[in-house]
Amino acid sequence: MTRRIWLNYLAWSLQIALAGVFTSTAWRKFNAHPIPVETVEALGAGQWLRFALGIAELAGAIGLLIPRLASLSAACLALLMIGAAGTHILIIGGSPLLAVALMLASMIVVCIRSQGAMNA
Repeated sequence: MTRRIWLNYLAWSLQIALAGVFTSTAWRKFNAHPIPVETVEALGAGQWLRFALGIAELAGAIGLLIPRLASLSAACLALLMIGAAGTHILIIGGSPLLAVALMLASMIVVCIRSQGAMNA
């Protein structure tokens, strides 16, 4: 198989996995799971932030599955994960590794999809 086909398989695999993860984390925010509730309280923000983050994650997850929006959605989710990692490091503590892994996976999708758009 050609390199382009393999990259397409990799991108779709990451997009589907990321969509699943971000749908799951959004669901936890919408259902008032204790961790997101405590996180926004530790930030000193109201619970509106939990809902806003859940909406952003769900919108990004849906966008990952729409070919024309995949690169933009992945870029926005990568930025969101930079914020999440920074929040863990600077404010609430805990490991930022999951946020960093999701950011890197999102950035890989951006790179692959952007390269495909340039070659099309």
